Parts: sequence; structure tokens; C-alpha cells
Amino acid sequence: MSEQTPHHQPLPVLPNSGKVEQLRKEAATNSPPVPKHSDTTLVSRFADANKTPKQKAIEEQVVSACRTVYDPEIPVNIYDLGLIYKIEVDPQTSFVRVKMTLTAPGCPVAGELVMAVQKKIEAIAEVPDSVVELVWDPPWSREMMSESARLELGLI
Repeated sequence: MSEQTPHHQPLPVLPNSGKVEQLRKEAATNSPPVPKHSDTTLVSRFADANKTPKQKAIEEQVVSACRTVYDPEIPVNIYDLGLIYKIEVDPQTSFVRVKMTLTAPGCPVAGELVMAVQKKIEAIAEVPDSVVELVWDPPWSREMMSESARLELGLI
């Protein structure tokens, strides 16, 4: 009896927009590092004494939901890309407010990406409603990416 291999489903190939190559060139210039906008980790989020256990649990679900949304030009999820600037969970109502940005102001799928994030958040059972606000300040830069995202793209 021959051994069967697990079903392999190829990932869709994104059209080459040049965005990843642009990030690699910027990384190669050895420009001085810009501080990362948000350097939160699971541990730092869990240790936040200003949040209730329910807020922390919902925030982790929001982070997980954001990690399922990918930038169409860079094959990395939007959370690890550093596009999510802030996640707020109301302690009484569990209403979620997210501030996010895009890699470039002229992104042709800006509205679609924001709506995708909002749909993923509102699919969380404990979240009655949410608002996702698109902001441009501070502007996104490659330094806002997580270390794993930079490693995955060959930027470090």
C-alpha cells in the first residue's frame, strides 16, 4: 500500500507590486532605525493592570483576527506589518475601536482592507460592534513591522 501525501493547496500568488523589493532596498541603505510605533507583546498586553481580564481576552481575539487579514502587496498579515496602531475595548460594553493605517496613502484597496478588519472583529462573539478608523499619523514605515515579519521578508 502506498503512503499518501497530505493534500497540498498552493497559496495564491500575488502580483509583483514591487513593495517588498522597495522595503528590501530601504533596509539595505542602513538608514538609522526609527522607533517602532507599537511594541506590544502577548506578555505586555496580559500584564497591563489598566485592563480587565475580559478586555484582555477580547483584545487577544482582535489581534488574532487581524492576523488573518493580509496586505495585498506584502504577503504578511496586517498586525505583524505594524498597520494596527491601537486596539481599545470598552470595559462595560465590549465595543472595540481600532486605529490602523496602510503602507501607503494611495492604496487602492484601502476601503476593502478596513472593512475586512471590521468584519473579522465583529465576527468575535463577545464583540457587539466595532469601529475601524484609518489614520495616517504617524506614517507607516518598515520599522513598525514585527521582527518575525522583517525576518520573513528578508529585511534583517
